[in-house]
Amino acid sequence: MSTQTAVNPHNRTRWLTLFGTIITQFALGSVYTWSLFNSQLSQKLDAPISQVAFSFGLLSLGLALASSVAGKLQERFGVRNVTIGAGLLMAVGFFLTAHANNLFMLYLSAGVLVGLADGAGYLITLSNCVKWFPERKGLISACAIGAYGLGSLGFKFICSYLLSVNSLETTFIIWGGMAMVMVIAGALLMKDAPKQQPNTSRSGENVRDFSLAESMRLPQYWLLALMFLTACMSGLYVIGVAKDIGEGLVHLSTQTAANAVTIIAIANLSGRLILGVLSDKVARIRVITLAQVVSLVGMSILLFTSMNETTFFISIACVAFSFGGTITVYPSLVSDFFGLNNLTKNYGVIYLGFGIGSVMGSLIASLFGGFTVTFSLIMTLLVISLIISTTIRLPHQPAKVKTAYQQSKA
Repeated sequence: MSTQTAVNPHNRTRWLTLFGTIITQFALGSVYTWSLFNSQLSQKLDAPISQVAFSFGLLSLGLALASSVAGKLQERFGVRNVTIGAGLLMAVGFFLTAHANNLFMLYLSAGVLVGLADGAGYLITLSNCVKWFPERKGLISACAIGAYGLGSLGFKFICSYLLSVNSLETTFIIWGGMAMVMVIAGALLMKDAPKQQPNTSRSGENVRDFSLAESMRLPQYWLLALMFLTACMSGLYVIGVAKDIGEGLVHLSTQTAANAVTIIAIANLSGRLILGVLSDKVARIRVITLAQVVSLVGMSILLFTSMNETTFFISIACVAFSFGGTITVYPSLVSDFFGLNNLTKNYGVIYLGFGIGSVMGSLIASLFGGFTVTFSLIMTLLVISLIISTTIRLPHQPAKVKTAYQQSKA
C-alpha cells in the first residue's frame, strides 16, 4: 500500500510535467513562422529581405547560447522559475520588436531577446521531461519536440489571421502576449526530475554519466557536434528563406511560396514524431543516418534540378523532415553516449550548433550572393556527417575486434 501511494504521486507529477512541457513547447515553436514577417519588415525598415531574415539567424544563435547555460540555470533556480522567466522575456522581446524602427533594434529584440527566451525555455523543459521518462526517451522527446513543431504550424494560421486584421506592430504584441501566457501556464505544471540511476545501453552495458568536461575530452562528442551543426545549418537556413527560395528560384507567386511555411511545419512535425518513436525501436545513430539520407535527397533537388512547384515542396519537406527528426532524436542520442543525469549540460554545448549553423548559412549566402554556394557547402557537410554516423561508436563500447577476440577465446 505504501509503495502504491509513493508511485502514484510520482506518476501524476511526471505526467503533469509532460503536459506542461507540451504547452510550453507549443508556444516556443511559434518562432518558426518568422518568414511570414520578412516582407513586411523589409518594407517597414526599408532594408533588403536578406538583412531582415538575418534576424532569424540571430534568434537561432541566441536560442543556442541560452540552451548551453540552461543546465546551470536549472541547478540554481529550478525548471519552473527559469521557464516563467523565459515566458516574460519572450513577451518583452516581441513588444520591442513591434516598436523596432531600424535593423539594429530588430536584431536586438527579435534576434537576441526572443532567441535567449526561446532557448532558455526550450532545452531546459525538454531535458527535464526526458529525465522523468528514462524508459521512453524517444517517445517523450517526440511528444515534447513534436509540440514545438506543431507550434509553428498552429501559429502560422494564428499569425496569418492576426496580420490580416491588425497592423504588424499589433500582431507582434498579441503574439508575444499569447506566447507568454502559454509558457507560464505550462511552467506552473512542471517539477524538476529526480536524479536518475545509472542506465544500461541496448547492448546491456552500463552507461556511466560523463560530466561535461569528461565528455568534451572524447572525440565522439565533437563528431556528434559536427553532425548536429550540419543538420541545423541545412534545416534552419532552408526554413528561414523557404518562401524566398520559392519566389526567387522557382518563380512562384508570393501566395504559393508562402505555402512553404505549411509544408515545412507538417514535414518538421512528421519528422519529429516518426523518427522520435522509431528511435526507441532501433539504434538512434541509425535513425540519424536515415535523417541524413533524406536531407541529402532534398538538398540534391535544390542544387541539381530545375525545380517546379512540386519538386520545390518535396525538397523543402525532405530537409524539414530530417531537421525535425534530428533535433528530436539528439537529446536521447547524447544521453546514450554520455549518460542521462548531465544531459542538459552535455547537450547544451552541442546545441550551440543550432545557432552557429543558422548564422553560417545566412552569412555565406550574404557574402557570396546567392543560394548555390550555401547549398553546395551543406551538401559537402552532409556527406561528411553521413560517413561519421556510419562509423562512430559509443564511448563505453569495446571495439568490435576485441569483442570478437573475446568470443573466440570463450
